Amino acid sequence: MTRYGPQYGPDLTFLGVDRCDLDEPETYAGADVVIVGAPFDGGTSHRPGTRFGPMAIRQTCYLPHDGSRPHLALRVDALQDIRVVDAGDVEMFSGDVERSIGSLEEAVHKVSAVGAVPLVLGGDHTIALPDATGVARHHGFGRVSMLHFDAHADTGDIEFGSLYGHGQPMRRLIESGALRGDRFLQIGLRGYWPGPETLSWMAEQRMRSFEMTEIGARGLDSCLDEAFEIALDDCEGVFLSVDVDVCDPGHAPGTGTPEPGGLSARQLLDSVRRICLELPVVGMDIVEVSPPYDHAEITAFLANRVALEALSGIAARKLGLKHDPAGPLLEDR
Repeated sequence: MTRYGPQYGPDLTFLGVDRCDLDEPETYAGADVVIVGAPFDGGTSHRPGTRFGPMAIRQTCYLPHDGSRPHLALRVDALQDIRVVDAGDVEMFSGDVERSIGSLEEAVHKVSAVGAVPLVLGGDHTIALPDATGVARHHGFGRVSMLHFDAHADTGDIEFGSLYGHGQPMRRLIESGALRGDRFLQIGLRGYWPGPETLSWMAEQRMRSFEMTEIGARGLDSCLDEAFEIALDDCEGVFLSVDVDVCDPGHAPGTGTPEPGGLSARQLLDSVRRICLELPVVGMDIVEVSPPYDHAEITAFLANRVALEALSGIAARKLGLKHDPAGPLLEDR
C-alpha cells in the first residue's frame, strides 16, 4: 500500500525518523504520530506539481536529518519526546482519482485504528476527503470537527465534470456525513470564489468561515478562540487541514492557486502550534505544496515547519505542558 522511497524522490523519511510499514502493525504499534505521504495532484484545477510535495516537505531543512528537533519556545523535542514514524508514500496514480483516494483512506484508517495521529503530507487538497474520512471511520462519523486553513472554501460541487478534485473535498465530507457542517471552521478565506450558489449551500450547512477581512478586523487570536469553542462542542477530536495557500503568496509562492492578501508564515505557524497544544487533534494534513513553482524553497521550508509546529504542540500536550506566548514555557501542575 505504501512504498519507499517516496514515489517522486530519494529514499528518505521525514527528517530521519524511523520507518514503518502499514501492512505490519507491529512496526507502528505505540506510535503517537505516523507520517503518510500522498503524492497526488490529479485533482488540480490550475498549476500542477503537488505530487512532489511530500518529498519536499520531508527533506527541506538546513539542520541534520538526525531524528531530533528541539523546539526553542516549547522546550520539547517532538522527534524524541513522542514516537513519530514514517510510513512512506501511498501509491497514488493521478489518472485514477477514485482508486487513489480509496488507497489513501485505507492507509489513514489503519493509522487511526491503532490510536496514532495520521499526519498526511500532500498532494493537492483532494486528499482531505480520504484523510478526514479515514479518521472519522475510527472516531465516528460526525464526532470529529474540522479546522481548515485555506484561501478557498473547497466546497464546489461538480468541477470539470467530476465530483472529486481539490475544490470539492469539504462538500463531499459533509455530504457523506463524515464531518458535520456546523462543526466545520474555515480560516483565511479570501478572493473571488465561490459564487452565490455555493455560498448559500455553505450557509445551509451552518459552516463558519473566517474571511481575511474579519481576521484583520478582529484579530486572529479572537477568531481562533471562537473556532475552538465551536470545534470542541459535541465532538471528540479535531482534524486540522492546512492548505499552504492560506498564506500570502509572498510567504508561500510554490502553490497551485495563489491568492494575495493571506496570513503571514508567522501567523500560520503560531496558529498550528496553538491548535495542537490546546485541542485534541486526531488527524492532520498539509497540502498544495508545488515545488516546481516554489522559489528558493520558501514554501517547502514553511510546510516542513508547519509539520514540526504540529508535532511539537502534540508533544507538549502529551507531556501536560502549556505555553504562554508572552513568556517561557509553563508546566501545568
